[in-house]
Amino acid sequence: MNSESRPPLVSVVMSVLNGASTVGAAVRSIQLQTLQNWELIVIDNGSADESGSVVSGFNDARIRLIREEPSAGLAVRLNQGVALSRGEFIARMDADDVCFPDRLERQVARLQQDPQLDLIGCGAVVFTNGGELIGKLPLRLTHEEIIAQPSRGFPLPHPTWCGRAVWFRNNPYDPRSAAAEDQDLLLRTHRTSKFGSLETVFLGYRQDQLDLRKLLPGRRAYVGSLWRYARQSGQFLYPIQGIAMHALKGTADIATICLGMNRLAQRYRLEPVSPSTRRQWRDLQRLTLERE
Repeated sequence: MNSESRPPLVSVVMSVLNGASTVGAAVRSIQLQTLQNWELIVIDNGSADESGSVVSGFNDARIRLIREEPSAGLAVRLNQGVALSRGEFIARMDADDVCFPDRLERQVARLQQDPQLDLIGCGAVVFTNGGELIGKLPLRLTHEEIIAQPSRGFPLPHPTWCGRAVWFRNNPYDPRSAAAEDQDLLLRTHRTSKFGSLETVFLGYRQDQLDLRKLLPGRRAYVGSLWRYARQSGQFLYPIQGIAMHALKGTADIATICLGMNRLAQRYRLEPVSPSTRRQWRDLQRLTLERE
């Protein structure tokens, strides 16, 4: 079997919709990985811009571009990407984020060291469209910490996921949970899976500001997931508590953002960024974002 026909160690799955201005940086950050035995599956989800052309312009045999019409939900496209993947491991990636160079190497190594782990995340810093660092996403490291409060959600940021391909295939995303497909999947599997995370920051998560058009549908979708889980499991107490909490937080989101406190509310949700991470971010920014 020649090298081109051998399956890659890790498949990176990405869906892009009208992301021509950002997808180039995302792809470049994958090409810069210290672990080079990967494939990148990019599904152009009915883009009306040049997203597909940007991706195809890299002319890299490891990049597989699939063009789809019309657009479908993210859950549908991620399930499609999983079905197309050939790697032993699958890593998530969004078309507007960037990876630090050793992300795949470190996450895959951790999964190889612990056969019991199904899925791991990593630290992630939040940056604006201008490249400014705002803070670090909240994160928990052990399975017990991650699943401690399922009614509130799981502190395991979706774009940082890397897991075993067999786990993704056995646990597909639910298209009914649009805007909360990741939290819904963790809720459905947290009692039968093992999660973990690496504390080190390996991902830059683009979030120019908080957006009610994303926040509110996400809370509403997770409320639906909690209710389905309650009905299926017969455990109603903490799902009902979670539904009430997300209703209150949704009201708070509306109030703070409509009162013009968007950046303050955004920073309140985040943790400080260390000086060493800021130095690494400047290097990554130069290699990826400055070419957007």
